[in-house]
Amino acid sequence: MHSLTASFVLGYHGCDEETAEKLLNRQPFIESKNAYDWLGAGIYFWEANPDRALVWAEGLAAKKAKNGLIVAPAVVGAAIDLGFCLDLITANGITALKKSYEDLVLAFADIGAVPPVNSGGNDLGARNLDCAVINYHHATRRREGLSEFDSVRGVFTEGDPIYPGAGFRQKTHIQICIKNHAMIKGVFRVPKGHFSNL
Repeated sequence: MHSLTASFVLGYHGCDEETAEKLLNRQPFIESKNAYDWLGAGIYFWEANPDRALVWAEGLAAKKAKNGLIVAPAVVGAAIDLGFCLDLITANGITALKKSYEDLVLAFADIGAVPPVNSGGNDLGARNLDCAVINYHHATRRREGLSEFDSVRGVFTEGDPIYPGAGFRQKTHIQICIKNHAMIKGVFRVPKGHFSNL
């Protein structure tokens, strides 16, 4: 939990085309607050990965009968200052989150309940436990009067191996969850050259 992470990154936000136009016209991002969000409540970006943002939006569009959130998949880019980052790619961030998990388990035990669980197979599509732990970590810092995080950053190894016996996965990515809206310094239309030929 520090500012050692490279501060400015390019993030890519998958969304509906209509939402993209609103964001490009300076309307604010809306935080995701689902119980299964991988990095807790906030605004989500794929770090340096417009292709994954587009694939995600296309996947949601394919399920539009269920949710109606995305009709025409689109991606907007953003210049992001990570600021004070809960960086789960560092030993410091991982240690802090492990402690919050232990505290969360005790809090649930005190009321005779069990914490949520992650589900969804190898890719753990619904991260209910991770979301609860991260949100609990933020709440604890607020309650104790400690500095709040501007962002959360995590790496996710997801998908099938890219070749037999590989340690690399097809959908591995770094995701960013922005807590402090002021850290989004600018939004831009993603040039076609930022996408690979998927």
